[in-house]
Amino acid sequence: MPANAAADPALVELLRDLIRFDTTNPPGDERQCVAYLNQRLTQAGCQTQVLARAQADHRPNLVARLPGRGQAPPLLMYGHLDVVTTAGQQWQHPPFEAKLLDGYVWGRGALDMKGGVAMMLSAFLRAKAAPPTEGPPGDVILALVGDEEAGGLYGAGFLAEQHPHLFQGVRYAIGEFGGFSTTLAGRRFYPIMVSEKQTCRLQVTVRGPGGHGSLIGRGGAMAALAKVLHRLDRRPLPVHVTPPARLMLQALASHLPFHQGAVLRQLLNPAMARVVLPRLGSLGRTLEPLLRHTVNATMVRGGEQVNVLPSEITLTLDGRLLPGYGPDDLMGELRGILGDAAELTLLRYVPGPSQLDMGLFNTLAAILRQADPQGIPVPMLLPAATDARYFARLGIQTYGFLPMRLEPGFDFLRTIHGPDERIPVDALAFGAQAIYQLLGSFGPGEPIAKTASLD
Repeated sequence: MPANAAADPALVELLRDLIRFDTTNPPGDERQCVAYLNQRLTQAGCQTQVLARAQADHRPNLVARLPGRGQAPPLLMYGHLDVVTTAGQQWQHPPFEAKLLDGYVWGRGALDMKGGVAMMLSAFLRAKAAPPTEGPPGDVILALVGDEEAGGLYGAGFLAEQHPHLFQGVRYAIGEFGGFSTTLAGRRFYPIMVSEKQTCRLQVTVRGPGGHGSLIGRGGAMAALAKVLHRLDRRPLPVHVTPPARLMLQALASHLPFHQGAVLRQLLNPAMARVVLPRLGSLGRTLEPLLRHTVNATMVRGGEQVNVLPSEITLTLDGRLLPGYGPDDLMGELRGILGDAAELTLLRYVPGPSQLDMGLFNTLAAILRQADPQGIPVPMLLPAATDARYFARLGIQTYGFLPMRLEPGFDFLRTIHGPDERIPVDALAFGAQAIYQLLGSFGPGEPIAKTASLD
């Protein structure tokens, strides 16, 4: 489909309807949105199930299944219906009015990820309407879930834990986060997420002598906190080149002009990466979290009264582990930076996929090349975590595949979760068409690719 093709008006209206449901999480009440989608599916003759964790009827999930021709294992498509807050943000247009202006649909969730849900639902219903002989090679399962933005325990986590039978036989899935175009050195790349980092939340505790606020308080808990924050800010964690990062860098380097490609290849050497990353500017800032564990201080608690020196302060860290590593690896690296003055405690660790199966990648890449002959699909390691971690426990490899051809000036990553979130209607049409093509082509022609450990 040409990049300037007009979107199906029904597809645009579907997305606008979805945005108008305020599913901000917290509290993430997805009931009305799920009821709307369930009605759309049942009116088209689809069999659906609405499932919720006990005593959480306001957090329902919707699962539909489209029978295939029995020539391939089932394919899973999933997306989340909750969105992040708009509090404190200044928007040009109200975030839940879903304005259609200047070729964009504006509103919270347009990109993350009600736009993707609209693409998936459009492709699913289109496949449902096709003659049986033209249906998908295998069953297609559509799971529309809640709570992804707050951890997924009521959404994908609940489905994978309590209803794994719904996904029996599934080897591959598509979901967020990938398939959108990005321009490097004048060349248009389509990163497809094949792996992601893991959530690892930590707490740092520092202590010092308490006392009266009128006294000199040098060397206390506040000073210790300042030292911790300074060291976290100034001392980067070691570089690790994991298999998915290596795949991504090699693919990018092979399609860039010689000089740029040679620079990227230096990142495959941890010793060189430490030198090269600071010199790459904005590209280096994008690639750096793919080569290190990361921690960011996000919350501080300490002190009870303005005239009392605190004797204990806690600092919460949002840690993200590279695939194949565990909490002990990160905590060991942090102790090397912080020393013995700070006490580290693991608050929460959610393991991510431990294997990398590239068996569907060539199929997805071929669809993108057909849609955009100038486009270059590449595998991507995501610096964040998605619901893929839950389905990975069932042996399912997720690919971030919500295709969008975007203009070079459109900053996808900064638009998500920010004010004025919006999606070009052309990109919406591009993605719905690409996903529909996938529903007709997955399965029989897929190579059996080796499954690699992420250690």
